[in-house]
Amino acid sequence: MFKKDNIWLGMLIGLIFPAIAFFFVEILKKNIELLKKDDLLYIGCVAINLLMVRYFFKQDKENTVRGIIGATFICAFIFFFYKVRS
Repeated sequence: MFKKDNIWLGMLIGLIFPAIAFFFVEILKKNIELLKKDDLLYIGCVAINLLMVRYFFKQDKENTVRGIIGATFICAFIFFFYKVRS
């Protein structure tokens, strides 16, 4: 019925965790003056996926890892276009 080793599950995981981190960073930026320079913080949001890749790779969930890597590229492209426009 539902495969636990699925590319779409990896894409979902790979987009959800950086999105949560992104909103957390936005809240922190509004409250802490030191964090107004946000480039490194946004890269950290994408880097969270590296922790997910490591965890699922150790669990031998190869297709899920592929989905997370795909989502990481999507997040990286979004970050790139965000920085080019601003």
